[in-house]
Amino acid sequence: MRILVIEDDPILSHHLNVQLSERGNQVQIANTAKEGFYQATNYPIDIAIVDLGLPDQDGISLIKSLRLAKLTAPILILTARINWQDKVEGLNAGADDYLVKPFQKEELIARLDALVRRSAGFVKPIISCETLALDLSSKQVTINQQPFEITAFEYQILEYLMRHFHEVISKQQLLDVVYGDKEGDPNTIEVMVSRLRKKLAAGGIEDAIMTIRGQGYKFNLLCN
Repeated sequence: MRILVIEDDPILSHHLNVQLSERGNQVQIANTAKEGFYQATNYPIDIAIVDLGLPDQDGISLIKSLRLAKLTAPILILTARINWQDKVEGLNAGADDYLVKPFQKEELIARLDALVRRSAGFVKPIISCETLALDLSSKQVTINQQPFEITAFEYQILEYLMRHFHEVISKQQLLDVVYGDKEGDPNTIEVMVSRLRKKLAAGGIEDAIMTIRGQGYKFNLLCN
């Protein structure tokens, strides 16, 4: 899961980066509303965490701007404000949920997982694509209920393709998923996808990832 954290508190953003990355997520940090808007509108994200008290623009205005820019990814508000009016204002601005500081890491992770599942059309924390299943909570993959071993990068690619099984995904999108805003070689994606195909085929799943010439890749199994 690719998570954008828009938070100006360096200690909190550091902790969020460490805690969420430890779970295998790709985390991007923005310290200002301007930087957060740029990241959210130029790189693929699965969810954004937005603090309301940003130094250059309040979080409510940022959320409105992101929705006007057609960002469809779910947005979770982090706020120290406890009155219900602020919460209602945030939700009306386009946020999907909110969490009041201080919060427990486990609750944050549960809310993120639930929001991303719902936005992708999945109710349960497991994506099932015929005999292939991916547990979003434990980051485990199985084929016919048997463990399926892949690398961390292969998992990130597979999860993204399965989450977006109804879409064509470009190499650049997968580069952003794996490397974030760091430089990456498109040929690396070809190698990873090829390796992933071979592992899936060895597990009895043929033609799971289609190449759409000139566009990218599409996951070829029906998921629910």
